[in-house]
Amino acid sequence: MSQPTHPSGADGEWQQGPDGQWHKVPREPVTAPGSPGTHPAGAGPGQPSARPSGAPGVPVSAGEEQGWGVAMHLGGVFLSWLVPLVLWLVFRQRSRMLDDHGKEALNFQITLFIAYLVGAATTIILIGFLILFLAWLLSVVFSILAAVAAYNRRPYRYPLTIRFIK
Repeated sequence: MSQPTHPSGADGEWQQGPDGQWHKVPREPVTAPGSPGTHPAGAGPGQPSARPSGAPGVPVSAGEEQGWGVAMHLGGVFLSWLVPLVLWLVFRQRSRMLDDHGKEALNFQITLFIAYLVGAATTIILIGFLILFLAWLLSVVFSILAAVAAYNRRPYRYPLTIRFIK
């Protein structure tokens, strides 16, 4: 019978148990999360954390909230509802502020998308060009106002918006 081999690439963190299987041994005991001088299991100083930074449950810092909140609102000006949707889905469980701003930006961009569709359909009777221009203008103005509110970490409600997501 052959002896099990040591896992490849192991650097001393593996130990063979009584069952003959290799088990990873943590470098240092894990204490309360966020305590000074502690690291997640398997991560020492200067090493990446075992938990990825985008994992649910990892709170977002105040600066990140500001940046992603601004991106939710201004991203909609360029890529319609796609940017607010993706960012809201990523950050909604990690920050109450980003959840609120994401829903608001997504509702506004969906409402604008409907206005763009109506404007495109009515270009035949020329009123559509006015609708398209006004929808774009409102998108730019209200998105800038919302981005400023997100930067200042204040709530913002877009006017003339249908609330699809509550």
